[in-house]
Amino acid sequence: MSVSAPARARLSCVSFLLYLALFLGGSAQLCVAASIHGVVTDPSGAKVTGANISLLSNGKVVGAGVSTADGSFQILTGTTGRFYLVVTAKSFRQVETPGFYAGALDNVERNIVVEPEWVRDSIVVTATGTPTPQAQTSAATSVLGPIDLSLQDNLASELRMMPGTFVVQSGQMGSVASLFVRGGNSTDNKILLDGVDVGDMGNQFDFGPLSTTAVESVEVYRGTNSNLYGAGADSGVVSLTTPRGTTNFPSLLFQGDVGNYYTSHEQLEVAGAHNKLDYLGAFNWLQTSNDLPNDEYHVATTAGNLGWQPNGNTQIRATLHYGVDGTGVPNAWDFYHVADQATEKDQDLLFSGSISNQTTPDFHQSARYGMTRKRDQYHLWSPSGDLLTYDSFGDQAYFGLPVVITGANGYAVSGRAILDFPSFSATGYPEEDQLVNNRDEISYQGDYRFTPHLIATAGFHYEDERGADPLGSITNVERTNYIYLATVHGDFKDRFFYTLGGSFGHYSNFGTQTSPRGGVTYYIARPRPGIFSGTRVLLNFGDAVQEPTLDDQFYSLYNFLETNGGQSTVQQLSLSPLAMPTTRLYEGGLEQAFFGQRLVFRTSFFHNQFGRQIEFVGLDLVPQLIPGLTPAQQNSLEQTLQADGAYELAINSEAYRALGVETTVEGGIGRNLFLRGGYTYLDAVVQRSFANDDVALLGPVPTYNNVPNGIPIGEDSPLQGARPFRRAPHTGFITATYATRKFTGLFTAAFASRSDDSDFLAYDDINGGNSLLLPNRNLDFGYAKIDLGGSYQLLTWLGIYAKAENLTNSQHIAPIGYPSLPLTARIGLKIQWGPGSGK
Repeated sequence: MSVSAPARARLSCVSFLLYLALFLGGSAQLCVAASIHGVVTDPSGAKVTGANISLLSNGKVVGAGVSTADGSFQILTGTTGRFYLVVTAKSFRQVETPGFYAGALDNVERNIVVEPEWVRDSIVVTATGTPTPQAQTSAATSVLGPIDLSLQDNLASELRMMPGTFVVQSGQMGSVASLFVRGGNSTDNKILLDGVDVGDMGNQFDFGPLSTTAVESVEVYRGTNSNLYGAGADSGVVSLTTPRGTTNFPSLLFQGDVGNYYTSHEQLEVAGAHNKLDYLGAFNWLQTSNDLPNDEYHVATTAGNLGWQPNGNTQIRATLHYGVDGTGVPNAWDFYHVADQATEKDQDLLFSGSISNQTTPDFHQSARYGMTRKRDQYHLWSPSGDLLTYDSFGDQAYFGLPVVITGANGYAVSGRAILDFPSFSATGYPEEDQLVNNRDEISYQGDYRFTPHLIATAGFHYEDERGADPLGSITNVERTNYIYLATVHGDFKDRFFYTLGGSFGHYSNFGTQTSPRGGVTYYIARPRPGIFSGTRVLLNFGDAVQEPTLDDQFYSLYNFLETNGGQSTVQQLSLSPLAMPTTRLYEGGLEQAFFGQRLVFRTSFFHNQFGRQIEFVGLDLVPQLIPGLTPAQQNSLEQTLQADGAYELAINSEAYRALGVETTVEGGIGRNLFLRGGYTYLDAVVQRSFANDDVALLGPVPTYNNVPNGIPIGEDSPLQGARPFRRAPHTGFITATYATRKFTGLFTAAFASRSDDSDFLAYDDINGGNSLLLPNRNLDFGYAKIDLGGSYQLLTWLGIYAKAENLTNSQHIAPIGYPSLPLTARIGLKIQWGPGSGK
């Protein structure tokens, strides 16, 4: 969007007169005048005429204007300092822009998109790389805003409140939480914080301990996006944003609450803005005992955001998040009824420093430095259970209690499972495993607006990644990656919108990759009053790549065989060095608005093809891949691998496709109630698997003792023709938000059907056999997770809030073996301090 030619002419004349007045010594009021100008449009790009724009500073109106027939406006002010705009227009929700600084003679452009009064359309960045209204993109993008996050401590629950997503948390609060988007693996998502990649090498990311402290919004893009974000954006992008200080005075916010399971939570935030500077600092502490032995959890988060605007067109900003957490790891309680004496700790330092400049009215550029320092430590302090001899070699292990394990598919097994092994290291217990992930990145992006209907973006991204596994056979890994990107997006007559681009990346460990992407959306019927008030269709296509994780690279089957005399097996199975997995997306969709855009229905059909996927070969099979070893030697090699920290070896042997349909319905009832719901059907099928194709080359397919009805079972990976593990074919959600000046109420419900999985208890029974394996099909239970919360402002400075989670008291939200946290309830106070109002 751009200011019209007549408006630009007026601005040029104004600028000339201002400089002339300054030269001639005119009035001081005129000499320091700043111009704030822009265009007001609706989400579809149509110009909005007659919108009232107020310019505020220190809580007072210092200027006003009305948008003209072409949507443009201009406000002159004789003051300098920090400002913000408030825009009102008939049939649209009032919009308040973020604060900005304007100095003497600054020409500040602020283009404004107003939303329909009854629905929510957001400005998104992940779709095109530049701020663009959702209605002008073909991408499937959802945004969680301040109201959605106001009562949440972490993102695991909220990420379920959108189509195409499935969150799996292996335990209770603080345990590992993984996000699966449109059937992709949990490592197929790029996670960004203020534009910086904060995932581990290879895209592993744990949402369990991620605090919502100093997180203002979460934007989730569903689809391939390697053309903008490089390797890792195979299934989606999750972009988190840190809030800024806005008040013209230091404002202080404290909130604290208590709940069952000895839960306590305290958060302190200070923020404000003065002249060219804005600032925010926050600290958060949460602790709980959870509901299982040795499952205590705590997390401390410190965050800051500091911005400086030397003039109206340049901004320098730095944000920092530092999180420290620790949690007990009791293991899969339902398999043992004995808790492991283990802990996991994380220390994450995340930094973003950027400078952006509106060099000309049509050219914007930005540069960013990002730093990620992550430490993950796991300690098994001592073994638990009973020490028993379990095989013909005289091997011993620590076993849990006798249990009956029942899957959601109705099959059940009973017995005792191996919980821990005697230490294979010379130093004995405690055993430690640690992963180190360091990343430094530099990026540049330039956006040029050729016409009001065409914007081109070009950029460069460099990253230096270092990783280490002190207990692994390979202790240091470095990857130096260069990514070049270019994209164009625009429209024809505010009706046909398009995005086309691609990236060229050179990955030091994996070679050169290209990733194209394109998308179009077309308004068959423009937004208008009436029962059927707007129809648009969309199409998307894209390719993406992903880097293997550190563990994948450390424990590559190819590398292991090459260095341990298994060259003949490498040739027999046609193995190759670990490569980058690939994804290809096809998508088509429809959006239909009803009743003057009071109700919006969206649906999309997607087809993802995942190739060269990494799956794992269990240690029980690996020794058989090296010719000439006796059974005793094979057993010794397996124990040596375990002592080295390996439990399975990685191979590019899996391919699968995931197709499905996403649907959402959203709308408002009155000005205060907003409703949203969605359903996703996912049909994912494994097309190739090592467990089917290559294991057969070793000899007869293994038989499993006491497996119900002799059903074939994938121990570590799904079998060909089956569904990938931990991806439910049916998921859905419902949310309701009611907000008034004093009261806010939130209701959320997430639903999921049964999903395929493994209990991973191969060779773990009392005889070293497989009698504890359960069929994969529908092994994990379906669930309904219902949460309720609200807040009430008692006084201008004092509020009260409460929340209750898992109202159905479901024990099966987590995968099989991991009891979910039962019903929890918390209540707290919120105290705010700060004189007056303003921005």
